[in-house]
Amino acid sequence: MARQTRMRTKSQDGATEILVLVNHPMETGQRTDPKTKEKIPAHFIQKMTFSLNGKEVAVADLGVAVSKDPLVGVRVKNAKAGDKVKVTWSDNKGETGEAETTVR
Repeated sequence: MARQTRMRTKSQDGATEILVLVNHPMETGQRTDPKTKEKIPAHFIQKMTFSLNGKEVAVADLGVAVSKDPLVGVRVKNAKAGDKVKVTWSDNKGETGEAETTVR
């Protein structure tokens, strides 16, 4: 199932903030389904990688403590208008996603 990954950038005071929103259930593996009374398997994003013009600038290791549909942000220095930003993520079930944008 393709999950929606959205990203936006905002430059201010010499730094650029990159915000990424992923449509993901982020299940901990601790909840039970109220209808079946069975545990819902863990399903969460493990790694998110941020790249600026093809060069890796940040890596976030996520886990079960992150809420559903996580919003993750990082700030990078020296990004200029027109630079390409890419984010990729992977979860514990092998799903992956990515998004690209340019710095405004």
